Amino acid sequence: MFVPGRGLGSMRARALLAFVLAASGRVTWADEPKQADQAPRVTSAQRLDRGRLKAAREAVARIAATRRTLDPPAGLHDYRAILHAHAEDSAHTGGDRVEILAEAKRAGVDAILLSDHYRPPRDFVTESWRGLRDGVLFLPGSEVRGFLVHPMKSVMDRMDAPLPGFVSAVNADGGLIFLSHIEERLDHPMEGLTGQEIYNRHYDAKRDAAGMLALILKVTAPDSLRALEEDLANYPDELFAFHVEYPAAYLSKWDRETQSRRLTGVAANDCHHNQVLVVKMIDEGSVRVGTNVDKDEDMRTVTALLRPGIRTLTKGRKPGDVLARVDLDPYHRSFQNVSTHVFAPELTEPAVREALREGRAYVSHDWMCDPRGFRFGLVDPDVLMGSEVAFRPGLRLSASFPVACRIRLIRDGRELVSRSGDSLEYDVAEPGVYRVEGWLDLGGEERGWIYANPIYVRAGL
Repeated sequence: MFVPGRGLGSMRARALLAFVLAASGRVTWADEPKQADQAPRVTSAQRLDRGRLKAAREAVARIAATRRTLDPPAGLHDYRAILHAHAEDSAHTGGDRVEILAEAKRAGVDAILLSDHYRPPRDFVTESWRGLRDGVLFLPGSEVRGFLVHPMKSVMDRMDAPLPGFVSAVNADGGLIFLSHIEERLDHPMEGLTGQEIYNRHYDAKRDAAGMLALILKVTAPDSLRALEEDLANYPDELFAFHVEYPAAYLSKWDRETQSRRLTGVAANDCHHNQVLVVKMIDEGSVRVGTNVDKDEDMRTVTALLRPGIRTLTKGRKPGDVLARVDLDPYHRSFQNVSTHVFAPELTEPAVREALREGRAYVSHDWMCDPRGFRFGLVDPDVLMGSEVAFRPGLRLSASFPVACRIRLIRDGRELVSRSGDSLEYDVAEPGVYRVEGWLDLGGEERGWIYANPIYVRAGL
């Protein structure tokens, strides 16, 4: 339940929901290891508190008022791209491509790299959208074999090939291939890959049993349901982001693997528009709880024994009635939650593909603040993130942000600098893989905002 990419109909989601319902408030959360300078973690359930939602919303407004306009690098544009997006590609996908286009325009998205679930004999390259549609660029692709793949031409005859042959077929003539769902394959080899996800919305939801339980309880009592609907209307982005955590496992693999190869880090929205919570009446003392993509038999039963408020919800209604319908994840909200910004000279498929291959990209939780104007690279030579250069004395890193934030400079997975401001310059004293993060204070909690692709400073090039 509430796991992007799956409705209650999936075995994993049903088992998790059964667990959280049985726990009935007794679920605990194991924190990831904290860095020494981090404050105690705020839990996802605490972020659902109206006071915290309001404080975060007010902080976002204050930050936006301080935003300065910065030009993109000369000759390039900052395009908002969405990777790992699903539409009309499976029984657990609630949206279609017409909807995803309209929502992309609403959210100011420039490019969508589709990730259709593999459904042979349908060819996800030749039978999908490709090119500009009403100003939004579409690239066909698939989520398959643990990857996001965006080949230049059909690879249907290579889908079951041994892994090296499959990767080679996807890469041919400028294809892209990213390792997906990193938590399921932390030791997966990276040879031949374009990059990997460094954030995945699905992972945040999947590991958050306590937050999921909080949502289930809210939709099965009249007062809490009404409060949830009000909060979603007043604080939509803040509420949708209540799961979002620092992607330590993803970044750790990325930092480790980039020691030996260039790998572009991208965000995974894993959006399906399938997180519309539905409560249906069984009888006066019980309801079914599920999502818009679940069949009745796949929804979970919750009784008044667990949630007495169910009797109020069912009063005067008849079996089969929908008692509640709460849309958590319209595509535009998912797009606003996180995106991959690419620096390209024009909004064309070749230009976007090249930018992603070269690592001229960064990941941003755009709901916190419009990140456009951010850049990271070297001063002399003047190169952007993603570049690989030989180490020499005198190299200087430079990062600029459109608002003041906490800037973290990281080399080979270790923090070198942590300071507040809207810019940072740093003299490179030794080879390494250097990347930056930007963090914003939202109502007393620092949260990760921007994760940039690195500069690779190599010895012996």
